[in-house]
Amino acid sequence: MAFTDLLDALGGVGRFQLVYTALLLLPCSLLACHNFLQNFTAAVAPHHCQVPTNHTTAATNHSGRWLRANVPLDPLGVPESCQRFTEPQWVLLNPNTSVPGAATEGCKDGWVYDRSVFPSTIVTEWNLVCEARTLRDLAQSIYMTGVLVGAAVFGSLADRLGRKAPLIWSYLQLAVSGAATAYFGSFSAYCAFRFLTGMTFSGIILNSLSLVVEWMPTRGRTVAGILLGFSFTFGQVILATVAYLIRPWRWLQFAVSAPFLIFFLYSWWLPESSRWLLLHGKSQLAVQNLQKVAAINGKKQEGQRLTKEVVSSYIQSEFASSRTSSSVLDLFRTPAIRKVTCCLMVVWFSNSVAYYGLAMDLQKFGLSIYLVQVLFGVIDVPAMLVATTTMIYVGRRVTVASFLILAGSMVIVNMFVPEDMQILRTAQAALGKGCLASSFICVYLFTGELYPTEIRQMGMGFASVNARLGGLAAPLVTTLGEFSTILPPVGFGATSILAGLAICLLTETRNMPLVETIEAMERRAKGGPALKDMEEKSEEISLQQMGPSALKETI
Repeated sequence: MAFTDLLDALGGVGRFQLVYTALLLLPCSLLACHNFLQNFTAAVAPHHCQVPTNHTTAATNHSGRWLRANVPLDPLGVPESCQRFTEPQWVLLNPNTSVPGAATEGCKDGWVYDRSVFPSTIVTEWNLVCEARTLRDLAQSIYMTGVLVGAAVFGSLADRLGRKAPLIWSYLQLAVSGAATAYFGSFSAYCAFRFLTGMTFSGIILNSLSLVVEWMPTRGRTVAGILLGFSFTFGQVILATVAYLIRPWRWLQFAVSAPFLIFFLYSWWLPESSRWLLLHGKSQLAVQNLQKVAAINGKKQEGQRLTKEVVSSYIQSEFASSRTSSSVLDLFRTPAIRKVTCCLMVVWFSNSVAYYGLAMDLQKFGLSIYLVQVLFGVIDVPAMLVATTTMIYVGRRVTVASFLILAGSMVIVNMFVPEDMQILRTAQAALGKGCLASSFICVYLFTGELYPTEIRQMGMGFASVNARLGGLAAPLVTTLGEFSTILPPVGFGATSILAGLAICLLTETRNMPLVETIEAMERRAKGGPALKDMEEKSEEISLQQMGPSALKETI
């Protein structure tokens, strides 16, 4: 019989599943803070060249007049950020005058920053402006590289060591590296610890989702997966709130990192996935975990009847052909797996390019960065509610494809909105980002359901690698705006629509039990029985028709 039937007999979506899911999703909400943290810690404050040191007194007594005489204005009438006159141009103090061709130079004495909104950021601390402005984007790229490496490392380790051990380590690594980022005083150290922090993103998100999915009966998987999306959305609102209250970047960095030490401590209580334990021959520990789950769910007697022999016979047909070792080649070894992997590579990469292209530079919208962050987070809620409903009643494939195509269309249409209509442009971009966020979390759930248990973490890790490649590609697409302003929105929109078309090639998984082995997945793809032995399949169907009471008696 299917493992999900065993979970149903031990309480279904009971007290254990609810508490377990909540404890796993709480850290995921703070992950969003780290993902978008540089919107605040690396915000670019208005700045201009520092006046020459030999004119400090004049600058103090007549700062406005002195600035006008020493710093040219840009086309918008704002002091230039990276240039100053080589000699004061006093004639500019007279109205309606100009000095075309006046000699200028770089900011040899540093910069003056407007600290009214951001008292300190990595930009103001290390002067990441003008010639050094690319270092700001480099820091974010290094973080995304860490996420990419973490997806490859933790995705592989989770299939070999289990879901729990990499998750616990990721909590500890994030707490330590996040705090170290706030403590050390050099830009190189900042980048190194941000890299280590980025690695933990994949370790936490992938293992949390797999643990939730593998401990949840079939009917609860959709809601659990969507709750992960809501936690990520809630985290964006948390970030805007905390960043508004804690403006210095070092204290903000520490504030969103320290709670992971608490998550590390309580994560030792979380039981390992019994699916994984059974696949790797650890039946006794799997039985002990199932008995604890049964007791928490008020099904203690049913749990006490479980033995290694009962559990093994209960799911023997599903795990008979499983293998305890896997490699990335298994994701391409058979036709059904190969089709799933190739389609998901396109979907994850394209979704990530469009998502991070919209969400990683909030200052470009011209409104308060705190307001835009909240709007971008809040708009995800109705989008995910719609996604939840359609995933439950329509299916995963239609939901993800529709949201991706809609998001791509919104991004392309937004480039026809005049730039002076900032509110409309921001609202439309937020709606497109909400669709992308909803499709992203749906794809997480969809991917976990498509891959069989024996390579599920390997598959999700590989898919996540493609998403991180998309995150790295997003800034490159943005730089195309230097050649033509229409190229970035066309690029983001087109990739999103492409992902929506690719998802249509995948198999629907709504209300389908999780496949445990590659062999079973191939049989399902060919329209054959999901189980290896026809007699065992007939016995399973007969027991299911007997109802829950007979199922309990069987245990």
